[in-house]
Amino acid sequence: MWNLLWVSVINSESKLSLFVRYLYVRKYSASCGDNIYIGQGVIIKNIQYLELGSNISIHAYSYLDAAGRINIYNNVSIAHHSSLISFDHTWENSEIPIKYNKVVKGKILINEDVWIGCGCRILSNVTIGSRSVIAAGAVVKNDVVSKTLVGGVPAKEIKKI
Repeated sequence: MWNLLWVSVINSESKLSLFVRYLYVRKYSASCGDNIYIGQGVIIKNIQYLELGSNISIHAYSYLDAAGRINIYNNVSIAHHSSLISFDHTWENSEIPIKYNKVVKGKILINEDVWIGCGCRILSNVTIGSRSVIAAGAVVKNDVVSKTLVGGVPAKEIKKI
């Protein structure tokens, strides 16, 4: 019964569902500002290591794993189907399968006034500078300086903004 109720809250865009998702994030994240939008189907793992500023939107079916910490400052929009993953697998030990090698945690820091386009992947140990734009489909594995548009796989500077 509870599982069915939770699934309907996660997968609905009703005002009640939006409010319940906000309350959940506010209660269980490390910190949470005001005016937070969590779209339908968003998955947040290790929420206790997630820090959110104010005026943040995380759109439908995005995936955040904050195992290594994720800090998102004010006025950030994360478009649908994007992923923020704050850890990586190593592969040094060839005696065991890669999936059983050590996991290394790394922080993700998204500064103020950032737009992350749809389908982006933000990997661990990345800082995105303020007033930057990440183009749709980009894979960000290196830091992004402030006031920059990046795109591609891997993401590279397209222009200053």
